[in-house]
Amino acid sequence: MERAMRMFETARYEISRRVRGTMVLSVAISLYAGFIVWYFTVLEGVSIEDVFEELPPAMMEAFGIETLSTIEGFLGAQIYNFVWLLGLGLYFAYVAGGIVAADIENDRMDLLLSFPISRSQLLVEKAASLLLPIVVVNVVVGCVIYLLAASIGERIDVTHLALTHVLSVPYLLVCTAIGLVFSVAVDRAAIAERGAIGVVFALFLIESAVSGASEYEWIRYISPTHYYEPTPLLIDGSYELIDTGILLVAFVGLVLLSQILFYQRDI
Repeated sequence: MERAMRMFETARYEISRRVRGTMVLSVAISLYAGFIVWYFTVLEGVSIEDVFEELPPAMMEAFGIETLSTIEGFLGAQIYNFVWLLGLGLYFAYVAGGIVAADIENDRMDLLLSFPISRSQLLVEKAASLLLPIVVVNVVVGCVIYLLAASIGERIDVTHLALTHVLSVPYLLVCTAIGLVFSVAVDRAAIAERGAIGVVFALFLIESAVSGASEYEWIRYISPTHYYEPTPLLIDGSYELIDTGILLVAFVGLVLLSQILFYQRDI
């Protein structure tokens, strides 16, 4: 038992460092969600879809606009397609980008590797600590959004809402793994963090930019945003289980790549 506890000392330490940030992130997104729900009541009776009907398909795709007349469609466009797909995707890529590179840059990695722990275990435990904010933010904000909608007399299907949050986890794990690859590939944390958010942002743009361009349709398949569409999930609960499987396979592949790169590094 004692040996098992020692095996996860790094993970426990990293998790303890992320508790405060996780709470701040959850509260900040919850406050933003409160504003969006309030704004929905302000726009009641206004035909806001007319404002967007002239937008090009690529921009409609980026906004995740299917309908703005229902609370589900409004939340999908205003919260999930930006806060979840883009905002949290960039956040976790950024944080993961510095998770190893910062220790290398500050000469802490030599000390960590002097303990009886393999590089593989160290990397996995550090990455596992990011499960705390991923899970907590999804649970807290999901509950808050449901209660906020109920407070204005709107009913969101709890199954659809739960699916929207549960199926976001594989997507966020892929963004985290992208950051992890950068973190073990370079020596400076700032470069790793910027590289990770640059790739995630570029992949987000690719999914939106090639919408309707049949000759470049294949490019969309390299973007993780192609495999997680929160607005249809929120509106009618439609999703493809194979998309979740692809994201999980991509996550495992990126983690394995980061393991290989980390083993090959001369620290």
